[in-house]
Amino acid sequence: MSAVNLLDFDLEGLAAFCEQLGEKRFRAVQLFRWIHQKGATDFDQMSDLAKSLRGKLQGVATLERLKVISEHVSADGTIKWLFDVGGGNAVESVYIPEDDRATLCISSQAGCAVGCRFCSTGHQGFSRNLSTGEIIAQLWHAEHTLRQRFKRDDRIVSNVVMMGMGEPLQNYNALVPALRTMLDDHGYGLSRRRVTVSTSGVVPMIERLMKDCPVALAVSLHAPNDPLRDELVPLNRKYPIAELMATCVDYLSAAPRDFITFEYCMLDGVNDTDEHARELIALVRHKVPCKFNLIPFNPFPQSGLKRSNNPRVQAFARILADAGIVTTVRKTRGDDIDAACGQLAGEVQDRTRASERMLRQPIMIQAAAVADRKA
Repeated sequence: MSAVNLLDFDLEGLAAFCEQLGEKRFRAVQLFRWIHQKGATDFDQMSDLAKSLRGKLQGVATLERLKVISEHVSADGTIKWLFDVGGGNAVESVYIPEDDRATLCISSQAGCAVGCRFCSTGHQGFSRNLSTGEIIAQLWHAEHTLRQRFKRDDRIVSNVVMMGMGEPLQNYNALVPALRTMLDDHGYGLSRRRVTVSTSGVVPMIERLMKDCPVALAVSLHAPNDPLRDELVPLNRKYPIAELMATCVDYLSAAPRDFITFEYCMLDGVNDTDEHARELIALVRHKVPCKFNLIPFNPFPQSGLKRSNNPRVQAFARILADAGIVTTVRKTRGDDIDAACGQLAGEVQDRTRASERMLRQPIMIQAAAVADRKA
């Protein structure tokens, strides 16, 4: 019988495991703190655990960290790690330091099955879901590696965004225990406002997350109407915009923030016209409390898409802002190490033949030829 990876458990799961070993809940709390707060990897280090429990853990439990294949440090301080998750697959995580926060972007899958046209991960296809332990191990590594490197005892990572490789809500059963570990005061103690799940719009799972573990929600919108979003985000054909918007409104009843963040990748001549901006205003104003995060597209050869120029992005942002919608333009970080938004690719043993399918399906750009292109 193989040893159980303790990183796979949230506190309730670890308490149940300890109960099977004949131990009380407070022992699980002690063990949980040693793993996540102190970064211990050897049971013998856990000095306040009963010697009998340490003996029981030997052979039946392990702490399976992820092997680091590579680490790249950007000129702006961003760090990207490539982690080996076995079977020829590797996933990426990105640490983004800022003056008032330090954010870790975490992957949830080896690849992604959604196939958004502007995302390099989607073009690599999909291999498998990550386990809870593989998700939380990315945070464990960043937190405890950087504490040692920066010679700090206090918490390093203040924010987590599930915006790395994969669609988090298509790996729901592994995601939720990982979120609970991030939020637990005996674990990483992060605020619900500072943990964000980004989704392309898996409506039923948004509804479940609202009940099970409501955290901040970001929705990859990228288009103001169904025909265009069908092309850019194929999941829209299953869960169209009207259904997605209604679910977002419902989610706010449990969310830690009073708005939804809509992510919008700016694609030259595709979704960046004044008319597109006005469509967005009609879609959300007085209906969905929200803010827009406009994301400069990070080109890659297979996409066939181009980045909107800066004057166009600023004009688009101004139209939204003038309508009273909070709008930001995401600052590109780590693009010199391919760590910017949409660039995470890792290594994926594709089971979906995604790159082949996408090459056969050129994007149909709705109304670009006739849309208003005022700068």
